[in-house]
Amino acid sequence: MVGILGANSVSGGYEIDNSLRFNDGDTAELTRTPSSEGELKKHTISMWFKRCTSGTNHALFSAGVDGGVVYSIRFISDALYLSQSSNFVKATNRLFRDPSAWYHIVIAADSTLSTQNDRIKIYVNGVLETSFSENTFGGGQNLDFEVNDDVLHAVGYDTINNSLPFDGYIAEFHLIDGTQKAASDFGETNDNGVWIPKRYTGTYGTNGVYLEFKQTGTGTNASGMGADTSGNTHHYAPVNLAATDVTTDTPTNNFATMNPLDNFYAQATFSEGNCKFSAAGSPTTYVRSTQGVANGKWYWEVKIIDKASGTSIGVQEGESPGATDQMGYNTAGVQLRQTGQKHTNGGNATYMAAQSNNDIIMIAFDRDNTNVYFGANGQWGDGSGNTDEANPSSAIDITVSDFVFPALGDMDGSGTVVYEINFGNPSFAISSSNADANGHGNFEYAVPSGYFALCTKNLAENG
Repeated sequence: MVGILGANSVSGGYEIDNSLRFNDGDTAELTRTPSSEGELKKHTISMWFKRCTSGTNHALFSAGVDGGVVYSIRFISDALYLSQSSNFVKATNRLFRDPSAWYHIVIAADSTLSTQNDRIKIYVNGVLETSFSENTFGGGQNLDFEVNDDVLHAVGYDTINNSLPFDGYIAEFHLIDGTQKAASDFGETNDNGVWIPKRYTGTYGTNGVYLEFKQTGTGTNASGMGADTSGNTHHYAPVNLAATDVTTDTPTNNFATMNPLDNFYAQATFSEGNCKFSAAGSPTTYVRSTQGVANGKWYWEVKIIDKASGTSIGVQEGESPGATDQMGYNTAGVQLRQTGQKHTNGGNATYMAAQSNNDIIMIAFDRDNTNVYFGANGQWGDGSGNTDEANPSSAIDITVSDFVFPALGDMDGSGTVVYEINFGNPSFAISSSNADANGHGNFEYAVPSGYFALCTKNLAENG
């Protein structure tokens, strides 16, 4: 279930350090209105994104104002839909459904060209799109685009009816004013045939911007999340975004999240970049992460927001769960329950102290020796009902032969269980900031020696 790996998953090559997490429930966006017009007939937009929700309508970028002409890049269900009011429509037959994958798109426009299909080009992962369910251009040659006009520009939002907030991650956003670029200006194919980013070395034009999302401030300046590092200082204003929305989950180091496609029976809801899990009602099954492991040693944390009485945190091997499968219903998984008991092979046994709201549960999984360890708030369980060990020492042995996945579930028949899971890309504030030995991840507590955050760089080196 791993998305983009790339040749530079371990070292070397061009690195993207940060992305910005957009939570659609927050109606988050970045906005800017240029003070004057740029070149209206030619532009290029390049960005990487990871979607968190499929089957819904979400916007990546727009330019224009409600009630006027609006240029929009958005998803209608799972197809990429590019339009400018009645001027043109391009809707891909390709669908974007994978919540574990980073995608790269380039929109390259030049309305002065005589051939209609050359006026707007869409590249996906370096490949020029040629298959469309809709492909019209009613605006005619020399059409003025709203991009680079002195109108509202929004990243992660659609200015049509002020709607369609994006749900996912965006990285490496380029807006080029005055030039129709190619995908090869922003990426390249590595020796394994994988499309990976490369450094853009061209110019940006009058209203062009480059958003790297390296800052965590909320101001419209060089310290803000919308800081423009193109040299133009056209900073975007963050709206409904917080410092925790700046992450290191990127196309060159793709972190695990929870997998909404694994949610058929659990009936959970997800938010905060698929790092927040909420479940209520009768289902007692579980949801797995987007990345599983067949070897190595791995660490992650889970913050309990609402424990109810059904907390279920752990690991499980195998296919997606059935309607009545619990985590640990066989020997190929284990769950930690709210009482502090472990549940494996269908039975409960004492392990550590009971959990409370705001506890941060620590999970260390040794796939090489098929051992699982649980702790809370900086101490590890002793296997006898206490949470008082400085290091993982009380192993829970499971029997597995395939990929094993971190998992979350709900054992409460009526209450609501809410967690935020941290694979190293936390959606909640971290006070102490601990990385693993490779320098990856951002955790509240020290990563045990020999264990690593669940991300593609570590999977390439230690998985």
